[in-house]
Amino acid sequence: MAKKYVEGEITERHFPNKSVVETEDGVRVVVKGGLPGQKVGVRITRNRKDNKKGKIVELLASSPMEEAADCPHAAICGGCTYQSLSYEKESALKKAMIDDLYGRDVPYTPAPREYHYRNKMEYTFGDAEKGGPLTLGLHHKKGFYDIVSTTGCLLVPEDMEAIRAAVEGYFRELNTPFYHRMKHEGTLRFLVVRHARATDSYLVNLVTSSDEVDEAAFVDFLRSLKLKGNVASIYRTVTDDWADAIKPEEVRHLYGDEIIGENLLDLHFDIGPFSFFQPNPDTATLIYEKARALAAEEKGVVFDLYSGTGTIGQVLAKAAKKVVGIEIVESAVEDANRSAERNGIDNARFIAGDVLEMIDTVEETCDLLVVDPPRDGIHPKAIDKLAALHAKRILYISCNPVTQVRDIEILEAKGYKVEHLEAVDQFPRTAHVETVALLSKLNTEHHLDIEIGEDELSEIDFSKDATYGEIKKYVLDKYGLKVSSLYIAQIKRKHGLIERENYNFSKKENQRVPNCPEEKEKAIEDALEHFGMI
Repeated sequence: MAKKYVEGEITERHFPNKSVVETEDGVRVVVKGGLPGQKVGVRITRNRKDNKKGKIVELLASSPMEEAADCPHAAICGGCTYQSLSYEKESALKKAMIDDLYGRDVPYTPAPREYHYRNKMEYTFGDAEKGGPLTLGLHHKKGFYDIVSTTGCLLVPEDMEAIRAAVEGYFRELNTPFYHRMKHEGTLRFLVVRHARATDSYLVNLVTSSDEVDEAAFVDFLRSLKLKGNVASIYRTVTDDWADAIKPEEVRHLYGDEIIGENLLDLHFDIGPFSFFQPNPDTATLIYEKARALAAEEKGVVFDLYSGTGTIGQVLAKAAKKVVGIEIVESAVEDANRSAERNGIDNARFIAGDVLEMIDTVEETCDLLVVDPPRDGIHPKAIDKLAALHAKRILYISCNPVTQVRDIEILEAKGYKVEHLEAVDQFPRTAHVETVALLSKLNTEHHLDIEIGEDELSEIDFSKDATYGEIKKYVLDKYGLKVSSLYIAQIKRKHGLIERENYNFSKKENQRVPNCPEEKEKAIEDALEHFGMI
């Protein structure tokens, strides 16, 4: 029987996690994952003449770069990318990819510690194979719906892994069903565990459907665990939303403190169940020290956008005249203002709301603009507003260099120049890197303003994936069907194209969302295939 895939060698790797496989006859196929030098079997999923995409289905030979992995789950767990490389080789590869992405030599700082660095992990309930026992862990590398029980995970503190394993065993014994993403039935959805090094304390958040759960028994069970640290806070979050994401419809504080406290540099921060806080406190310290050094001369007004729990804003507040932070998650804003008061910072205020909307309500004139956006980067509409603030400098911290490169190109077209750029490995053993860029406004008296017309602007690729509007238009033009954003989101989730978490969730109880009709589902899937998304 003929093989259903082509064979080739990985000759290139590009940030964050894409490789180029070259076959013996010179055909180039873009795939997800892989390492330079590996020989692989690839199933072609998109077969255009100059744009072929595929999926690695078999590893035929390891790369000369590889060695025995420290983790027993390295071959199947989707949590790590570089377990088969030494950390030195991983750092060298990441550095090379970052240099290639930015088109320059980017200073690169490895992480202070390779393992046990994460202070937060979001685990998913499911099964390792269809019909198998309840499993709590991370997604499988090659199957979104399969879950790997991450026994002995090296990324998290030992106590965090002990909590995960114990909760998995607890609900297995009770025979509690996990929430089935296709059938929309079952109880257990996620377990989020957060750790504060300052107090060696843990916050545990059990995310379930509205099904009955014996909360008192669960609390007693967690409190009985023998740990080096302590479980200081326990929550249960209830959601019946169909999205494969935590969209809290009800949050119940079951035990202990409402928050756990963490120290960063010389400041204290409160962390709740939905607070954004850097997942690696070691590299977060490095990043904020670099940010403080870059912004040291700023004595004016600082805007801290996408401010989370207000970490960077408070770090910069001592030198600044005033700090104004904007963050969409209300609980994070509450944490930020409470932390600022506790830290004796009286020149910083944090506002809850969408950056795009709230920036218009701020009366102060911005001298230094600090942005630390989600992985999608700065919203294309927001970036125009931010540029219109005419801040003298922009400090751009990014967890996704790909979108940062895109945004920097736009800001450069609007009169900014990159003065400093460097990368820090925030996430060892994974494909991700954190970058810090400082941009300065060009002196308009000595530089030309270049206006970009609509034709030129239309050629800029703002996103690798099709927008909802493009998908709707494709379906309407080809099938004569009107499809809603809701239906598109459902089909994207079905194919593992996870939607960005949205905290503007419905407050309605027992909310039910209509299912996408079969005819429209097939049309949307055709559109996703047309745009190379599946």
